[in-house]
Amino acid sequence: MGDPAGVRRDALGVPHLRADDVLELAHLQGRVTALDRGWQVEHHRWRMEGRTAEHVGRAGLPWDRFARQVRLEPIVRRCFEGLDPETREWLAAYVDGVNVALPEGLGHAPEIDALGLQPYAARPRPWEPWTPLGIFWGIHLLFGTFPGKLFNAHVADRLGPSFLPLFDAEGADGSGSNAWVIGGSRTAGGLPLVAGDPHRTIELPGCYQQVGLACPGIDVVGFTFPGVPGVQHFAHAGSVAWGITNAMADYQDLTLETLRVLDGPGGRRFEARGLQGWEPVEASTESIAVRGEQPEVVPVVVTARGPVVTGLEGELERAEGGVPDGNPPAYSLRTPTQVEHDLGFAALLPLLRARTVDDVEAALAHWVEPVNSALVADDTGAMRHLVVGRVPDRDAAGLALPLPAWDPRHAWRGYRTVPAEVVADVAVSANDRASGGGLGAEYATPFRAERIRALVGERTGLTADDCAAIHVDTRNGQADLMRELVGACVPEALGEPARAVRDALLAWDAHSDAGSHGAALFAGWRTALVRWLAAHPVLAPIAGPSAHSPLFASWTDVPTRVGAGWQAMAVLGPPHGIAVGEGVRHALEHVAASISPSQVWGERHWLDPVHALDPVGETAGARPTPRRRPVSGDKGCVLAAASAPGSTERCYGGPVARYVWDLADRSASRWVVPFGASGRAGEASFEDQTDAWLGGVLLPVDDPL
Repeated sequence: MGDPAGVRRDALGVPHLRADDVLELAHLQGRVTALDRGWQVEHHRWRMEGRTAEHVGRAGLPWDRFARQVRLEPIVRRCFEGLDPETREWLAAYVDGVNVALPEGLGHAPEIDALGLQPYAARPRPWEPWTPLGIFWGIHLLFGTFPGKLFNAHVADRLGPSFLPLFDAEGADGSGSNAWVIGGSRTAGGLPLVAGDPHRTIELPGCYQQVGLACPGIDVVGFTFPGVPGVQHFAHAGSVAWGITNAMADYQDLTLETLRVLDGPGGRRFEARGLQGWEPVEASTESIAVRGEQPEVVPVVVTARGPVVTGLEGELERAEGGVPDGNPPAYSLRTPTQVEHDLGFAALLPLLRARTVDDVEAALAHWVEPVNSALVADDTGAMRHLVVGRVPDRDAAGLALPLPAWDPRHAWRGYRTVPAEVVADVAVSANDRASGGGLGAEYATPFRAERIRALVGERTGLTADDCAAIHVDTRNGQADLMRELVGACVPEALGEPARAVRDALLAWDAHSDAGSHGAALFAGWRTALVRWLAAHPVLAPIAGPSAHSPLFASWTDVPTRVGAGWQAMAVLGPPHGIAVGEGVRHALEHVAASISPSQVWGERHWLDPVHALDPVGETAGARPTPRRRPVSGDKGCVLAAASAPGSTERCYGGPVARYVWDLADRSASRWVVPFGASGRAGEASFEDQTDAWLGGVLLPVDDPL
């Protein structure tokens, strides 16, 4: 089949689409997405339906159980039904395009061959019009705060609430996205520049797809989530451009639930304890097909607070008079999307048609979740900072911990809003408290935002190249606390090799460059300290595997959580019985014994993207494997190329896109992604942007139409 009429590709293989109207354009975008990213979007579709285990086996069960219990597809179907007719028609046109080209797109996927799904690929089940909503929400359900609250509840129960600040990731730059806008008085073109780099898990294929979209009334270039029409987070529409970061808002609630079972003339039914006593619940079961095995039957319970997403089996057993062994408490999840049956997709068409900052603000008034901090500028020179999405107004106690269903503090009192802010000169948004509108509990430290402001400084004549250099700044904000801790370590208490490590760390320039020996020493010291802290006897009550689903392991694993918040624990540990100075000495001795004088950071910190089939061992050969390449940056840098201190130093997260939108001349705009425009291994555009991404180079935003 190949590319249909109306599709042209630039030198990077990025598709630029032109059509006679918006529905034809949506159809084209669906077709091209299925051709370029067929495997990726179909896997996302399986996830939204809770049907991955049907195709990949038992490895898909943890997600499928969650998707069924959270009622993912039924909720997004109701969201779709509540949309305005034009948006529903637009989504249907996109889905029609996907369905036309999906067999061809899947036919080229090595993952399909490895799974032996060629018959399925030849005649895949058709997508539904609400499938794009489910893909979007499935990507973002674990993007919020509720998994962290599971860990907080565990800590509070086993150690006490006073220990929660020790795991505060705000002290260690838990998130890494950046965005900034520079006014025309500072730029070479005389109009604003909008720049940024979202940081997420680095997936292969990449989680963002570059695209150009044009029809009467629409002319944009930007990034989209494969499987979702339009552009959502980052785009240049000719006369207006925008970019976002995570506002770090708390919009997800966990509620502790207690169930009881009643037998009556109508049969067995369950009730949940609520504010007014015992209340009826919706209870059912779902059957999950598992490849090569018997189906798995999963209970589903929805209370007045929302669906129970963890601990349900144990709570049902207890309610029926059993004694559950090792099961976690039962918690329900409540989000604005579930409550309002609105995912915010009414924003997407108005965004495509936006021409001014006012238009973008009006479009984003429909946004629901995740909650974003948006920077917008147009060709009149106007600039604005918006915090968009729905954040429930409720008691602050629920920001850190789940509250019981019978505690009135969990009640919602409407939604909070943050007024739009006019930007006069320069604005920076970097997951920091100042740019997030105060809608959450944990933010990144202000270091990255302050560093970007300092790099912009009072300079004038700024261009996309200047912004590209800011993107890849490697000054590490975590180095200051390291110097304080290491400097306080008495040299005489160390062996001679460890004293040399201490001296080298204190002399390090604090830049986490791939070729830096000092950065390797710092990372090795940090890893050793994190492991020492995680194994400390004070934390023994929370050690060991979590009773929650392995789906939540990244949030409930103690070494991972200590690694994310090690700075907070280093500062607050001593009053809680953790002699941090002893850990600092241990870490110095460990580095002296384990890191050679020639080792550099890039030897420990190399690109290791995540692929959907990683957990499926028997199909590991289907995983496209980029060659091992060193990566500069670290969590504490503007270039927040992430590892998991204490667990791995490989780079699994970081800038999944970079962009600079020039309002004076769109052709002067630049962008790059970690791999390429295509999701099909072996194609020229599968990985052709990686060298530029690693080297901090931005590539031209071409429009061949």
